[in-house]
Amino acid sequence: MLNPATVERVLLAALSHGGDFAEVFVENKIEQNISMVKGEVEKARSGQDFGIGIRIFHENDYLYTYTSNEDEEHLIEIARLLSQAAKKGEQKNKTITFRKQFVVPRHLAQIDPRVVSIQQKRDVLAEVNHHAMAYHTAITQVRARYFDETQKVLIANSEGTWAEDVRVRTRLFVEAIATEDNQKQRGYIAPGAQKGFEFYSELDLRELAESAADTAVRMLEAKPCPGGKMPVVIDNGFGGVIFHEACGHGMEATAVAKGKGPYAGKIGQKVVSDKISAVDDGTVRNEWGSLHVDDEGTPAKRNVLLDRGVLKGYLIDKLNARRMNMEPTGSARRQSYRFAPTSRMTNTYILPGSDKLEDMIACTEYGLYAKTMGGGSVNTTTGDFNFAVLEGYMIENGKLSYPVKGATLIGNGRQTMYDVDMVGDNFLPGQGMCGSVSGSIPVNVGQPALRVSQLTVGGSGQ
Repeated sequence: MLNPATVERVLLAALSHGGDFAEVFVENKIEQNISMVKGEVEKARSGQDFGIGIRIFHENDYLYTYTSNEDEEHLIEIARLLSQAAKKGEQKNKTITFRKQFVVPRHLAQIDPRVVSIQQKRDVLAEVNHHAMAYHTAITQVRARYFDETQKVLIANSEGTWAEDVRVRTRLFVEAIATEDNQKQRGYIAPGAQKGFEFYSELDLRELAESAADTAVRMLEAKPCPGGKMPVVIDNGFGGVIFHEACGHGMEATAVAKGKGPYAGKIGQKVVSDKISAVDDGTVRNEWGSLHVDDEGTPAKRNVLLDRGVLKGYLIDKLNARRMNMEPTGSARRQSYRFAPTSRMTNTYILPGSDKLEDMIACTEYGLYAKTMGGGSVNTTTGDFNFAVLEGYMIENGKLSYPVKGATLIGNGRQTMYDVDMVGDNFLPGQGMCGSVSGSIPVNVGQPALRVSQLTVGGSGQ
């Protein structure tokens, strides 16, 4: 990492031809990926990435550049060239006094994955492979992947911010394939946390492997899903991806500052069902999407987005805070030094209600139970979405009847959240990666079970 004297000279060079704010972001990241197929290691890759990003603001505009060369003269030169590109006049001489931030460490790694042998990590994959393959004779293939990364960051700016953070994350991916006659079905699970290698002693590896295998085997018996409008019960955990994609992105200042999306200018108004309250909380201990400070050095916060259907706030970074005349919310994130930060989600949750999952099913005469969500797509401007259901069951006469395949949920995020009439008490988070203009970042989605009174279900069955 860089010393304060070097950082100060780089920031002053960045302001030498105008601009009213400058920032330096330094990153050193080490990661390891190991993948196993059919019990054999397919790939094992380790890598280190180091780089520095420099950003300049002039009112509501910005310029950004990055480099992997930490030589002071080089950094000063590219900062000066970036400043010249702004063409905003001369900056008077000044000094910068850094205020080093102290944050209470919440997300400590107990076992540094960098000191754990590849053999120990391989043993984790071998164990889940064994349990998944042994679960049922229909399981013909298991893919497993181990991932860890240690990211050290330094963020310093011309306002005197000096913030450092160490982020250790690890994640396990398990995919089981079941085969019968000419059809194949898939089960998938991928837990992750901001923890070290101790994470794997806390997991029940057998339960995880068997969960993925069970989904694949059950779906072999699935019939084509009937289509049409119907009530849909969406279970907890990764079901929260619909809120994340179709609603959460619309609450990021990246869209709101431009007046785009369904939530721009709607603070204080009811925008979804009064059954829905939601937060984005980057402070949750050891969670996959948590931070001590964001990628602009602002401390992470618990931001209330919705309170009983009323929009309470947005997720805001420094640049868009200027544009919106609001305060940053600790929501600035980026994949790496190669990206300028912008407002992004961390751990975004629909809060639990008081309803029971079994009651949601019991009061549904005919509908779909989406137990496990898959991938999908969303138009973040309009909130229109299309998501696949990885594991689903039809509901008939208030009971689960038979498994279905090929189901998709089609709708509009805001309207879907308006149509939620029951919210469960069985909250569970789910881990994922979110892509946007500042790259791909780790995020948590999460929710209790929800019942949507009507939603379009795409399917090929009768």
